[in-house]
Amino acid sequence: MKLRSIVFDLFGEYIRYDGGEIGLRALVELLAPFGIGEDVVRVLMARLRREGWFESSRVGRQSRYQLTGEGWRLLDTGRERIFERPAEPWPGQWCLAIYSVPESARATRDRLRKTLTWLGFGPLAASAWVSPHDRRAQVAEAWKDESDGRLQLLVARSGGLEEDREMAARCWDLGGLNEAYAEFLATWEPKVKAWHRRRPEGADALVERTRFIHEYRMFPFKDPGLPAELLPRSWRGRQAHDLFVAGFSLLRAPAVAHYQQVLAATGEAAAGRPAATPGNG
Repeated sequence: MKLRSIVFDLFGEYIRYDGGEIGLRALVELLAPFGIGEDVVRVLMARLRREGWFESSRVGRQSRYQLTGEGWRLLDTGRERIFERPAEPWPGQWCLAIYSVPESARATRDRLRKTLTWLGFGPLAASAWVSPHDRRAQVAEAWKDESDGRLQLLVARSGGLEEDREMAARCWDLGGLNEAYAEFLATWEPKVKAWHRRRPEGADALVERTRFIHEYRMFPFKDPGLPAELLPRSWRGRQAHDLFVAGFSLLRAPAVAHYQQVLAATGEAAAGRPAATPGNG
């Protein structure tokens, strides 16, 4: 796991529900079970602050960190993508993004493609991407400050279900994605079953839950959330999602308990206050 991913997970799953900010000392203690030292944490948080993801303040001699608005939007979008389920029945409509960006604005084009990928679009052609969900508002919001190029957002229908299936197979590597889901299930299904018998406690619960979230979180980057009509047979995505939701909830209580213990031990102002915990989406 990358350190920055762990930090974002801690903010997204624990810190945001307990005041939204944390002191460096407590953050260092939370990251210690991952084998990460204080000096590394200091360097990373300084870098994330320079990149605009975090703001810092000082209380006495200690630095405190909270996410910026952009950081919270990143977490919110990621959480929505992880927990959302395709609408049923699918209305048979595609959201189409057609763009024209000059070669001189390569950075703009790269940002747009990254946004489209994150929102579940797939490349139908070089400058035409599609999604089975109407995400025109999200794309328009991401594009609003761009001045190079043009972007057109449309809703369209194909000639029928067979053409829809062909488009889905062309835009996404569904076979490779299904294999990745199968590997996730093979790795984590036995562990989740074991957690039902005996849940990890303390730092082990926080570390295991973070690893579990980290490994599942790759799927929203690759899975467009296709409706059932467009999926291949023996699709493992729904089974993997159900396993994730079960494991995510199963380790919540012991992970939050460890988080609160660390805050109490490090003298955080929020120590002892019950932290609200998220639902399942």
